[in-house]
Amino acid sequence: MNILVTGCNGQLGTEIGKIAASDETHQWWFTDVDTLDICDEKALKQYFNDHQIEVCINCAAYTAVDNAEDNPLLAEKINAGAPALLASICRDNKALLVHVSTDYVFNGQGDCPYREDDEAHPVSVYGKTKLDGENRIRECGCNHIIFRTAWLYSATGKNFVKTMLSLADTKDSINVISDQQGTPTWAYDLAEIIVHLINRNGLKPIHETFHFTNDGITTWYDFAKASIEIAGKNCRVNPITTEQYPTKAHRPAYSVLDKSKIKAYTNRSIPFWRDSLIKCIDELQRKAQL
Repeated sequence: MNILVTGCNGQLGTEIGKIAASDETHQWWFTDVDTLDICDEKALKQYFNDHQIEVCINCAAYTAVDNAEDNPLLAEKINAGAPALLASICRDNKALLVHVSTDYVFNGQGDCPYREDDEAHPVSVYGKTKLDGENRIRECGCNHIIFRTAWLYSATGKNFVKTMLSLADTKDSINVISDQQGTPTWAYDLAEIIVHLINRNGLKPIHETFHFTNDGITTWYDFAKASIEIAGKNCRVNPITTEQYPTKAHRPAYSVLDKSKIKAYTNRSIPFWRDSLIKCIDELQRKAQL
């Protein structure tokens, strides 16, 4: 199959690229905003036609959660308008759209893991635009797989793990929120399940939404402590409340996603979050030694 990956320079796109590098089954095409503007309908149609795209993995998104509060039109354009365009073009080309969404479509007021069919009720501009993107894909009727994920990190790009380790190099102690619960996701694990599902499904009709994060539940505080401990750094982590660290955008207090559906669908287990964190930090440390 001819597979297009948008947003290829981000965390997820980079990990998909690593998998594709050793894949001789498909023809992969990787683009980012400098080579293909996913908000440009004419450019998208031309690209799909020139490369005979059969699968599009959309990793591009406006992910600056706080900035989205000040730039709602831009967030809507990238997080909803662009997926709608991709969905329409995929439908016209009988292609599969794989789209990545977020736990922020929920309000975070629950106390048990959110299932795919639970009512979405976002409380931030970012969450609202991502939900709008999901809905516009569904309404379009193209073949699609939507993955909702959370707390994404990797050895590349900007993310929570790299920020914590960088702070630990320069500070004796750091304060981290301890009253928000969720589950980290190593971008490689998400990339691997996406590629697995594409290989399994091929071009057969599909209209599905799946939740995927690593397994287990933690807080940002415990996530930070684990990162610093695994990396062997000497920095104290202090727990603070959300009220003590106000942000422009409201964050969900509880955003654990139920992974029962993807486990049953693929008959595969999901790595525990700390086990994947160990692998990521090992990769970070090996890169630092080069």
